[in-house]
Amino acid sequence: MRLTSFTDYGLRMLMRMASAPGQAFSTAELAAEFNLSRNHLTKILQQLARGGIVETRRGVSGGAVLSRDPADIRLGDVVRLLEQGQALVECFRPDKNECVIDGCCRLKARLRRAEAGFIEELNQSTLADVALSKLAA
Repeated sequence: MRLTSFTDYGLRMLMRMASAPGQAFSTAELAAEFNLSRNHLTKILQQLARGGIVETRRGVSGGAVLSRDPADIRLGDVVRLLEQGQALVECFRPDKNECVIDGCCRLKARLRRAEAGFIEELNQSTLADVALSKLAA
């Protein structure tokens, strides 16, 4: 399995935010820390906010903050949210499935179980389990 860079950066940002629960992080601060464009980072934060993982606040003391305790945020749920719309294989896409063996394929069900198992395994861990304990200088 391969995660998109969208999910990769989303997880990294959440790990950083979990290292200082309650602290608000500005998009400029996070973008600089992860060497990522503010535009891309904003899209990730918007998706996390829609999923109830972070809250965003405007103003001088604004920024993004975790909406729940890191121990209550399951990694598989985060990956599922951020990978939404990203099909593992073409035949999982309802809009663009042109696979000619779709009707007789015996691999598809196995891939669905593997994908579900991947999320289930990640859900054994929380954001608190992977919070950054020591930041690189």
